[in-house]
Parts: sequence; structure tokens; C-alpha cells
Amino acid sequence: MEGSAAPGFKLLSGTANAGLAQEISRHLAIDLCKVTLSRFADGEIFVRIDENIRGQDVFIVQSTNPPAENVMELLLLIDAARRASAARITCVMPYYGYSRQDRKDQPRVAIAAKLLANMIETAGADRVLGIDFHQHQLQGFFDVPVDHLYAAPVFVNHYRKKNLKDPVVVAPDAGAAKMARGFSRRLNGSLAIIDKRRPAANVAEVVNVVGDVKGRDCLLVDDMIDTAGTLSEAARALKRLGAERVFACATHALLSGPASQRLTDSPIEEVTVTDSIQVRPERRFEKLAVLSVGELLAKAIRFTHSEQSVSSLFD
Repeated sequence: MEGSAAPGFKLLSGTANAGLAQEISRHLAIDLCKVTLSRFADGEIFVRIDENIRGQDVFIVQSTNPPAENVMELLLLIDAARRASAARITCVMPYYGYSRQDRKDQPRVAIAAKLLANMIETAGADRVLGIDFHQHQLQGFFDVPVDHLYAAPVFVNHYRKKNLKDPVVVAPDAGAAKMARGFSRRLNGSLAIIDKRRPAANVAEVVNVVGDVKGRDCLLVDDMIDTAGTLSEAARALKRLGAERVFACATHALLSGPASQRLTDSPIEEVTVTDSIQVRPERRFEKLAVLSVGELLAKAIRFTHSEQSVSSLFD
């Protein structure tokens, strides 16, 4: 984006994803606000904002993926900005960690997604800006305005260049069907859904594929890749049913445990993710392509600061 930011505008970042914060600042043509983030000898986090932000419109970039220190950093940054008399504080959370714990689906469990929302508001955030929440209704966990962005335009631009043959967009489970439908509409493709059972957490079992995939290029879409059990099993099921080529994309690359090896061993030709979570070198593999959401977030931040409609990004 061209030009410098308007007066009264500050961009801060925690350490969860410094690379993405730098990319956002580059598109906004402003420097990141100077912040001291350090640890006491016992590991306790210390935060200090090293510039005057009194009366400023402050945007704090921090994903809340594990470890839990990322959450604590975010809360301390928000609190420091509030106590430094920022005019407005927007929590820019590219990945909403703990979002899978969004309901009481068994006895005596915490609803961590709601707890995190409460903590962010209590710390002093006036707005929240995020990408591809695990469930759309998570926006209702906040009592402050939430702008929910979609990474779909970033992925669609990438896959339009692939010249997919008679594409089928495949939802790896029923929960991803709405997301897949949006992709299929933009790519002029059709829709298929994997019928999946999950006998235990992080364990997926493909039961059936609803839709015609024979002789066609398939694109598996989801909001996140954790252990990659779902995607790798879904890809094998598609190949068994005669799919030509199989691609996969997901906004948030957690890539836990055996994920990288599973995806390497799978019949997926390319796995495309965004930089909403920093992908560490040891989790990268040959088939992985990382697209940046820095420009998308920069536009949303610019629109928020100038009181323009963020939804216009998707018109």
C-alpha cells in the first residue's frame, strides 16, 4: 500500500509472529512501534512500550497459538497500551488460539474460547480483528466489535494460476462445507464432502466421499491443519476414487507432531497455508507453500483506522 499512515496510528507486535507484523508494517509504510519484551530470571514476561502512544489508534498484532506465553504477551501489551492512554486498542489476532474449545461438549470441561475472549476484553481491547475463526459464532463471544476476515481471496488467486482441471473443492468434514462452497463458487468448480468419524481427539477416520471426483483435480480446504490426519486420509480416499491431482489449503498451519511427515507421505501435490502462524523451519517440508496475509491485514487495519467498511474487502 502506498503512502504513509495517518497521524495518531501505531502498530505494535508481540513475538508470536514477528515476520507477519513486519509484512503488515511494510504494506502500511510505517515502522513497528518500539516495544521491550523480555523475561525475568524465573521466566515471567515483562512488557514496556518504548514510544508515546497517548491518544493514538493502536493495533496490536499477536496470534494466540501455543505456547500460552503468546496469550500472556498479548494481554500485557493490551494492558500496557490502555495504561499508556491509547485512544483505541485493536487486537489483531491472525489465529484465534483455543478456539476449538468453544462449547461444553462433555462434562466438566472449560470453554477456553470464551475465557480468552473475556481476558482480551478485560485487558482493555476495544476491537478484535481476526482471520478464519474455527466457528463463525465465536464472534459472539466478544462484546466489542469483531471484524472477521477470510483468507479465501489469497488462496483463490493462487489456485487460479494452477489451471485446475474441472476442479472439485472438497470439504474434509461437514464443518468445512460452508468454506468449501465459497471456494467452489470463486473457482467455478463443484463441491464434495468427506463423511468422517472422529473416534478420539486428533484421530480421523474417512468413511465416505459425497460427490464426483473421478478424473478431476481436487482441492481440500480447511481452516487449520493440526496433526494432518484428516487431510492425509481424505487425500488417499480421493485418489482411491480416481481423483486426478489433489491439492490442499488451510489458513492456519499448526503442523503439530507427525503433520509434516504425514503430508509428505500423502498423495497431496501441494499444501498451501498462510503465515497467520509462524511456520518454524523444522515444520516446513518440500510440498509446503506459505502465502502471506500481510497485505490483507494491512488493508483491514487501514480501513479500520479511517472508519471505512472492512467488509468491502470481500465485495
